[in-house]
Amino acid sequence: MKDKKQYRGNDRRTQQKNDRSKRQRKEQVEVAESEENNFAFGHHASVEALQAGRGNKLFLQEDAHGDKIDLLKKLAKEQAVPVKWVPKQKLDTLSDGGVHQGVVLGITPYEYLTLEDLLTKVSSEEAPFLLILDSLEDPHNFGSILRTADASGVSGVIIPKHRSVGITPVVTKASTGAVEYVPIARVTNLSQSIKQLKEAGYWIFGTDMDGTDYRQWKVAGPIALIIGNEGKGMSAGLKKEVDEMLTIPMTGHVQSLNAGVAAGLLMYEVFRKRSES
Repeated sequence: MKDKKQYRGNDRRTQQKNDRSKRQRKEQVEVAESEENNFAFGHHASVEALQAGRGNKLFLQEDAHGDKIDLLKKLAKEQAVPVKWVPKQKLDTLSDGGVHQGVVLGITPYEYLTLEDLLTKVSSEEAPFLLILDSLEDPHNFGSILRTADASGVSGVIIPKHRSVGITPVVTKASTGAVEYVPIARVTNLSQSIKQLKEAGYWIFGTDMDGTDYRQWKVAGPIALIIGNEGKGMSAGLKKEVDEMLTIPMTGHVQSLNAGVAAGLLMYEVFRKRSES
């Protein structure tokens, strides 16, 4: 006869197995949700996705015409992407009510890089500049940041896999196609990724109310900048990994900036200083 300890041990193992199964099912659902509705909408985002070879079906509003529509049809033909003319209501549904400009493009799922892939990709640069987004939730902020990142020469972006917005149709639209040009790595653990960046020779900077005036920021060498969540800012765990905190002086009554605005200001500070050196 089995004793009580053996029964308790079996119960613990069963519970651990059930917990693992629940976590796996949750992760599968999160991945499925993040990859559903794979569409780009609007002219610029659709053009960039077609040129990147990610289009699989082009939906055009049935009464659409003009040079922009002709360009889309030409690109679709070059990429062997079928074109379908549909009513505006169909495009409204596909874009979830977004401003689609009479254009919606079905695309293949976005292929994120691993951190190792990203580091290899930027290794040829003398002083790579990476952006780390700590649990950013607003797709418009994310898209705006990607647009500025492309314009200001950011080498790549790192985002967490969970509790963070990924590459969605709204992000693609807001980035005006920049999503096709800025390398994006998605990682399971930001703290571990930051440790890996440090081992690779990167200096890690964060943003906080108390820190070094960003105008005194030393931007030489490989650097990575953390932009915190829109409401909570940087997580406490990541603050422990930062080499130096930066602050943006403000004199108004509101003592914080929109995440996209703050990120844009800091990205262009790096661009400005490196252009002058």
